[in-house]
Amino acid sequence: MKTYEDVHGFSVREPENFWSDVWDFCGVRAETRGERVLIDREQVPGARFFPDARLNFAQNLLRRSDDTPAMVFRGEDKVRYDVSWRQLSDQVSRLHQAFRDFGLEPGDRVCAVMPNMPETIFAFAGANSLGAVWSSCSPDFGERGILDRFGQIEPTILIVCDGYYYNGKTFDITDKIEQVAKGLPTLKKIIVVNYTGNAGTAAARLPNAVTLDDFIADYSPAPIDYAMLPFDHPLYILFSSGTTGVPKCIVHRTGGVLLKHLAEHQLHGSINPGDRLFYFTTCGWMMWNWLASALASEATLMLYDGSPFAPSETVLFDYADEERFDVFGTSAKFIDAVKKTGWRPMDTHSLATVKTIMSTGSTLVPESFEFVYDAIKQDVHLASMSGGTDLCGCLVGINPFGAVWSGEIQAPGLGHDIQVFDDDGRPMARGKGELVNTNSFPSMPLGFLNDDTGERYHNAYYARFDNVWCQGDFAEWTETGGMIIHGRSDATLNPGGVRIGTAEIYAQVEQIPDVIEGLAIGQDWDNDVRVVLFVRLADGVVLDDALEKKIRTQIRTGASPRHVPEKIVAVADIPRTKSGKITELAVRDVVHGRAVKNVEALANAEALELFRELPALQS
Repeated sequence: MKTYEDVHGFSVREPENFWSDVWDFCGVRAETRGERVLIDREQVPGARFFPDARLNFAQNLLRRSDDTPAMVFRGEDKVRYDVSWRQLSDQVSRLHQAFRDFGLEPGDRVCAVMPNMPETIFAFAGANSLGAVWSSCSPDFGERGILDRFGQIEPTILIVCDGYYYNGKTFDITDKIEQVAKGLPTLKKIIVVNYTGNAGTAAARLPNAVTLDDFIADYSPAPIDYAMLPFDHPLYILFSSGTTGVPKCIVHRTGGVLLKHLAEHQLHGSINPGDRLFYFTTCGWMMWNWLASALASEATLMLYDGSPFAPSETVLFDYADEERFDVFGTSAKFIDAVKKTGWRPMDTHSLATVKTIMSTGSTLVPESFEFVYDAIKQDVHLASMSGGTDLCGCLVGINPFGAVWSGEIQAPGLGHDIQVFDDDGRPMARGKGELVNTNSFPSMPLGFLNDDTGERYHNAYYARFDNVWCQGDFAEWTETGGMIIHGRSDATLNPGGVRIGTAEIYAQVEQIPDVIEGLAIGQDWDNDVRVVLFVRLADGVVLDDALEKKIRTQIRTGASPRHVPEKIVAVADIPRTKSGKITELAVRDVVHGRAVKNVEALANAEALELFRELPALQS
């Protein structure tokens, strides 16, 4: 095999041999791998990889115990410290013992409302060492946003920070956590991590709470007795927001995520032991999970929490130069934001060690490719990737041997038979269509929590095309063999790459008496997607500045800052189907000047004209 295309073809034709080779090449640590590699191969979903394996995810993260750095942390300009591999191992060991004596068992849920800091990874690895299932979100989520997620999970332990920093300001979250705790009846313990200096005060106010320092005070580092669990044992729960109801709880499998991330880090990303890997993320995005897994490749994690523009737009590039990043991971939105400042990082920063700039979250447009090579660094591999929370990884991404073409993602991911389908399920060599994956792969989710029949899981990914994973993205192949993602093909919002369910916005808007109902779409704008909220108001009510502020505040505090729409527009009516469901996709098509499908299914099709060429959406 001489080319990437050769390796990719092998990975799709012979998945048993390919994933066995990944296991061996990446040095997976396990009690046993077992003889069988893949059963029910043709079932998508339903196939099972390494059904006889026994392993522990955390054991694969703690591969070293020396005094070289495992993690470097910066909390804006407020907090900075390093963690060695020995310190990482020691802290996980102490947490392992404390969790064990508390009674934590395999399958118990541990949730976290935490910044992207080392203590979050300590807690994740400590809980996972015993087989507990992890889930996390960032501390800027509102009370309702947290409960909509963790309320479904029924956690035993909740790990929280005492506050966080953003844009130079300090935010206390104790009041919010106090209310969250009331909505989690299964909660037995709250562990408060000291970040802003108020952990003791916060712990004193919260029920059944203790500071992290006190929780592990009686334990000294000792060998960890890892729970050896099946390949398909639940690892963590991520959330993909839909357009109806609370966010879907996606349950990911231990061995599948481990293999997927090892392949992406080492084979796609060329990450070697000691490489300094940075990715700007929060604990509410799957890129945090992806970043944490890089410990299994012995990378040094460069962690950052807070605003990427505090105190100025140079902060992440200062960090990169100071700590000599090898990989600088960020979002397409960040690159575009730096471009708009008019500043050229190349003129002020060397970035001498940076070999790869990774981008994901939304489409990296040609202008951003040009900006990176013209104004950030010339001799760098600019690697655009696309995948999602759904598989906790990439479907298309990095080809370490291939050319970088402006505006394109380089190649399909190893182990993924990627196609672009037309509406009738036929592969398209050219033109825009549905991005699909036609074969089984290890990090297919186990399913959704509380979905005993599997109906919700099936409807989310497999209902469109039989036995085929449908990602919900518009995509097209390029002449070079790369791919361009043109945005979502379903109603899920995707501003800056953060997937947001419209139902979470509606849940907040409906609490405002002046608003009868709302409809939210993602509008393609300025090389990204912006959230637009249309509202139908009560009689006599006018959408003035005060009401707009009230709507935005309600959404920000009840859901999260990411849910806040950039535009709010009042309309006289909202189109709906004959069964009474509002039609987000039809409105989105009208706003973008596209033909609307299935108009005959609408009860009030004339309402679509209210959304055509609106002046408010032209600026």
